[in-house]
Amino acid sequence: MTIWITLGVIAILLFISAFLSGSETALTAASRARLRAKSQKNSKKVKTVEALLDNKERLLGALLLGNNLVNILASALATYALITIFGDGGVVYATLLMTLAVVIFAEVLPKTWAINRPDEFALGVAPIVRLLVIILTPFTIIVQFIVQIFLRIFGIKSDKIRSGLTGLEEIRGTVDLLHSEGEVVKSDRDMLGGILNIKDLEVLDIMVHRTKMITIDAEQPIEQIINQVLKSPYTRMPIFKGEPDNITGILHAKDVLRALIKTKGDMSKIKISEIAQKPWFVPETTPLEVQLNGFLKGKSHFAIVVDEYGEVQGLITLEDILEEIVGDISDEHDEVIEGITKQLNSSFIIDGALPIRDVNRALDWNLPDEEATTIAGLIIHEAKTIPDKGQQFTFHGFRFKVIEKISNRITKLAISPIKKT
Repeated sequence: MTIWITLGVIAILLFISAFLSGSETALTAASRARLRAKSQKNSKKVKTVEALLDNKERLLGALLLGNNLVNILASALATYALITIFGDGGVVYATLLMTLAVVIFAEVLPKTWAINRPDEFALGVAPIVRLLVIILTPFTIIVQFIVQIFLRIFGIKSDKIRSGLTGLEEIRGTVDLLHSEGEVVKSDRDMLGGILNIKDLEVLDIMVHRTKMITIDAEQPIEQIINQVLKSPYTRMPIFKGEPDNITGILHAKDVLRALIKTKGDMSKIKISEIAQKPWFVPETTPLEVQLNGFLKGKSHFAIVVDEYGEVQGLITLEDILEEIVGDISDEHDEVIEGITKQLNSSFIIDGALPIRDVNRALDWNLPDEEATTIAGLIIHEAKTIPDKGQQFTFHGFRFKVIEKISNRITKLAISPIKKT
């Protein structure tokens, strides 16, 4: 074999190595979602890529096996050629030249190209790579078997090795990454996050607490009841008899207006028990997704939340669930309650009853909401006690100070992020 033929074979082997290196990078970085968005579902190339990705272990085994074979063969031929020319010193020259050639032309260059255009690269190389995988499958099976033996020796079970991320968690991570890179604006990120969070929430997490419920005593004079309904910013209001927990119906403003028209304005002829709708009671542990489906399928958009003992804990509406996705929905009759006031020292005065998720969404924070629903609840959970006015705490990268307290309720806090040094 002449020296020129040897150099030509080495060049071909380096090209094959570059192809395999680029294919490995492209196929591992390719996104199935992007591929389907760019190509039709029945695209043969897309299906080929998906088939390869379905068995990544075999794919990577074939690519690595092929890559090492051609690199070792190229190095051996280069060593033979340079020893023929320079004698024993050719080993050193071969090592230096092949290291540079493999790193630059067979590794960095193709992988850089592939990582910049992974989907297009993957689609282009998929048919050839699939053929290579089929040819090398017997060898990769042997290699995998040997690897499994050594893993078991070290007490590692490969069948239990997983990424640990669910599909929803991967979507969340992708959305957060795109937001940090400026490709997704905050409002879109919050909306997508709200949709994903629906599956993790219960009615208890977003209900209007009983302390904030506006209810009507059905035993009041009819004039007072109607005036209370007309002055309220809400169209639906619970009515009770005797005790506030004894909810007997839901009064709709439209039903009151229809009754007034029917009686030609004679309030004495209106019977609240006849126009009130039957209340819908739901357990506080009802998954939010289930409650949303219940609202969509039923005619009622309003439910009373009760605990395991049947005691009223609050209420929930369809609008409350939708606001978890799209943010606050306000109309001309809504009362605007700020609840968050920024101070000159970069701290915030926050209403203790505000839900943690609302604060996170408004201020782009990441306070945990697994163990508590409200900001005050988070303080009590972390402090393991009901703190007094003026007490301060530091956790989760924030400094909390109790500003106002009524009885055992923390009503106002000062919260400031701790600057990282």
